[in-house]
Amino acid sequence: MFIDREEEMAHLERLYGSKRAEFFVLYGRRRVGKTKLLRAFCANRPHLFFVATLSSEAEQLATFSQALWRFSHAEVPDGFTFPSWESALRALAELPGRPIVVLDEFTYLISSNKAIPSILQKVWDERLSEANLMLVLCGSYIGIMEREVLGYQAPLYGRRTGSHLLLPLKLRGAAQFYPQYTPVQKLEAWAVLGGMPYYLSAFSDSTDVLANVRAQILDPHGVLCNEPQLLLMEELRAPQNYFSILRTIAQGHTRLGEIANAAGVGDATTAVRYLDTLREMRVVTRSVPATQARPEKSRKGIYQIADHFFRFWFRYVHPFYSSLDMGLADTILAQQVRPTWEQYVGYAFEEAAREYVARLAEGGKLAIVPERIGSWWAPEAEIDLLALSDAQGAMLAGECKWSTKPVGTDILDSLKRKARNAQREGQWPQIAYMLFSRSGFTPTLRKVAEAEGVQLVGVEDMLDDRS
Repeated sequence: MFIDREEEMAHLERLYGSKRAEFFVLYGRRRVGKTKLLRAFCANRPHLFFVATLSSEAEQLATFSQALWRFSHAEVPDGFTFPSWESALRALAELPGRPIVVLDEFTYLISSNKAIPSILQKVWDERLSEANLMLVLCGSYIGIMEREVLGYQAPLYGRRTGSHLLLPLKLRGAAQFYPQYTPVQKLEAWAVLGGMPYYLSAFSDSTDVLANVRAQILDPHGVLCNEPQLLLMEELRAPQNYFSILRTIAQGHTRLGEIANAAGVGDATTAVRYLDTLREMRVVTRSVPATQARPEKSRKGIYQIADHFFRFWFRYVHPFYSSLDMGLADTILAQQVRPTWEQYVGYAFEEAAREYVARLAEGGKLAIVPERIGSWWAPEAEIDLLALSDAQGAMLAGECKWSTKPVGTDILDSLKRKARNAQREGQWPQIAYMLFSRSGFTPTLRKVAEAEGVQLVGVEDMLDDRS
């Protein structure tokens, strides 16, 4: 099942139709669907799809050589291999037609031979840049791809004709995995799994979300039970320190000093190095109140786990790993997950609201053109959603309620008071309001909202393709 990714596919097709040599770089987290996207793009087109491994350089060169020879020959001579990577890459220029050449897991090639980027740069400059082919480099180690392929100091800098960081699916894309779920269930599944296609495909909409959690995550034999552990151990050195930091954040310690102390990884300077690596992987994010015009300079930053599944795993799996291994999945579900389930999903509901407003702004359906969309907090109050336009002097404030009760006018009145507090931090004389609810709105609030121009949004609205 290939879901969403229309924009990415259209970009690839434009490059392929350019009738010139193209050098495209696709990178992103493991499980985000890079290989599936490229295979769908290559289908019914002439292509050479090479997936690098952790094997020796000689074995990789031999495997690539044979795949290259097989592209235009009926048989491959026994033991055939090009004498060097340079000669093999030069041979790409001789392939007939307009082939797509994909070098997947390119970082593994770099691991086997650090000169590969320099060799490819030389061959591209001398031969391939004039050839009738589309070359695609694909890699999962985001930091390595950004440094060794895209970075200013990298040999291949300036050669690419396009690049794309493939991000997890948004809520609407993730919801397409579950046609039988209600809108609320779709959001609950996204709250647990985020937008990673591999994770989403592990759940079945023939049973409810918590039953999937029990079977696929809490059960030691579940397909996702060890996923974050395996990924971090594969990609990181000293993974135990990263585990401590992520568990600490999941427990509610979000400020730098708190994280350093609770995780026991040393002082704040040491903790920052670990946090920067996790941010580079897009597992952790640093957030500041939306009123801060220069986030990188703000002292109000807090760290949060950006990946939904990592957030769930480090809250409900990692701390109880021994219990789960003893077969106590039902106990953990009953005593740990269920009592805090609504609170946990409510946090993702706030993220979905900010995503919804960003989509409205992108489509020109928002009254303001926001420069920043986020949340706001101060000692006296918090606002779930704040979209600001300094140029227009305008603010959009939003409140999210993941509750079984309809939202009433008291929530709107509270939001207005909090928005006035946030308004004091800048020049935004115009204020608009938006309320998000899992369970609808009272008739009285609907009348007030219609009279005052307050936007009311339900879960089904967030999933509507027309919004």
